[in-house]
Amino acid sequence: MKILITGAAGFIGFHLSKRLILNGYTVIGLDNLNNYYDIKLKESRLNHLRKEKDFKFYQYDLKEKDLIFEVFKENKIDYVVNLAAQAGVRYSIENPDVYIESNIVGFLNILEACRNFNIKNLLYASSSSVYGANTTLPFSVRDNVNHPLSLYAATKKANELMAHTYSSLYKIPTTGLRFFTVYGPWGRPDMALFMFTKNIIEGKPINIFNNGEMMRDFTFVDDIIESISRLIEKPAQPNTEWSGKNPDSGTSYAPYNIYNIGNNSPVNLMDFIEAIEEKTGKKAIKNFMPLQAGDVPATYADVADLYRDINFQPQTNIKDGVGEFVDWYIDYYGVEL
Repeated sequence: MKILITGAAGFIGFHLSKRLILNGYTVIGLDNLNNYYDIKLKESRLNHLRKEKDFKFYQYDLKEKDLIFEVFKENKIDYVVNLAAQAGVRYSIENPDVYIESNIVGFLNILEACRNFNIKNLLYASSSSVYGANTTLPFSVRDNVNHPLSLYAATKKANELMAHTYSSLYKIPTTGLRFFTVYGPWGRPDMALFMFTKNIIEGKPINIFNNGEMMRDFTFVDDIIESISRLIEKPAQPNTEWSGKNPDSGTSYAPYNIYNIGNNSPVNLMDFIEAIEEKTGKKAIKNFMPLQAGDVPATYADVADLYRDINFQPQTNIKDGVGEFVDWYIDYYGVEL
């Protein structure tokens, strides 16, 4: 089976590509290698993947429709996992245009390719950010998510709506994956764990937003990958009990599903920092700051549907997960503590 992974040089895409190759898939990787963060890190991930005989890579941008169609035509793709997107809540406030190009136009091109080339299943990255102004915890896929707090979140909500339209019109099975604060080895430099670890090791201050009153459902990357790998060959099915009188937001009369993929165990930001301090043996210099525009104070995933459908839920604890990241960071950057 051939599977296309967009964003293959990214954090999650890299780990997923490795896992699926081990599972016997031929992985077709696609990434534009943009400079949102250190391209050398993306290239390092790619160098690992290129050692595998069942990996093929294209450096294309999702907005290049003709090139995307060529990839589908050349490789006879069976499954698609769309992870390519412009990430970052705060960056979306400063650079909104790129989010429309990548997350909206790019995703439309993926949907059109899936429609024209008879894809068996499309999975795509959404985000816990779609819950926006919601304050009832834990967040459920049945919650109303019509109050986003950033353009990034709005584009992810738009992806879910676009996917539903194609599931309804063309019977393409689509599954949206609302990721909750993914972390782990090979993680992105713009994420809190990377920045905190780097600055703590170097003796520089770390910025702690909302004066530390933040709760995050930190989810270890291996748990994300396990969830996706189980869902690939479980295409969404129409919910025969779905009713337009009382619509269920997480399913549909069409072959469409939404899942939360989170640890189901939110952690206080200060405890997260403490885990880094414990692992590195260094104390953080803390710079407390107010809540930033677009941020939410707490996230917490209800993963009952995920557990019901694939008999798995993320479960790696913070101490173990942070420890694995710090070990990778020290090894990759040649750091001495």
